Amino acid sequence: MEHKSVKSERGTTHYWINKIENARCIVFTHGLTANHMMFDKQVDYFSNKYTVITWDVPLHGESRPYTNFSYENTAIELKTILDGENIQQVILVGMSMGGYPSQEFAIQYPGKVTAFIALDTTPLGLCYYSVLDRWWLKQVEPIARCFTDKRLRNSIAKSVSKTQYAYDMMLKMLKPLSKSDIVEQMGIAYGRVFDRKESVHYNFPVLILVGEYDKIGKVKQYCEAWSKKEGYPLHIIKGASHFSNADNYDDVNKEINNFICGL
Repeated sequence: MEHKSVKSERGTTHYWINKIENARCIVFTHGLTANHMMFDKQVDYFSNKYTVITWDVPLHGESRPYTNFSYENTAIELKTILDGENIQQVILVGMSMGGYPSQEFAIQYPGKVTAFIALDTTPLGLCYYSVLDRWWLKQVEPIARCFTDKRLRNSIAKSVSKTQYAYDMMLKMLKPLSKSDIVEQMGIAYGRVFDRKESVHYNFPVLILVGEYDKIGKVKQYCEAWSKKEGYPLHIIKGASHFSNADNYDDVNKEINNFICGL
């Protein structure tokens, strides 16, 4: 994977690309407090026959510092990356928070999206979330401040993982961050989820994947409601928690591959 970056007035966004001429392009977008390493097992699996892009979403990983964070702006940064690489069409894979930049990109640039895999993520739009749900999301930042540094990291890693590999990978991604960095990311990322208030139906294929043991908030319930409302297929990843593409990467890779092959 070749490490590159793009710049805007908001900051520098870093990305990694393995480019194969005339191959479909998959863009993997990571979750909150994580970075591009979240998809190491997917890069290993897909980079032999697809152009693969992973990136550090603005405010995360090496894409710091970054000002004026919004999911609309993350979509603009991704568009800049794709324009620079002369990539016209992409398959989006968004994990947890990574589903929001992916969806925002799909809303702004629908002609550039071939398909979307929603991986342990939730839909945009207020209709899915009660007033109480939205209130609790606003409490994530102040609650996180009450934890000691070590307990916060261990709590995050434990809450998203079922296997030792996923747990260790989450801790590895958290390691470069200070506690204040982690809390800041939580506050800003959750705080901007409801910028887009209307729900959206996508006119390209969408697959929803969620871990069997995903206990992060009400992710599974939101995914079920999303699938029912829009008719998107929902597949459960056995033996996996929220970080399902690390807990059971074999099944996630097969699900993504089968979905792409069926496009």
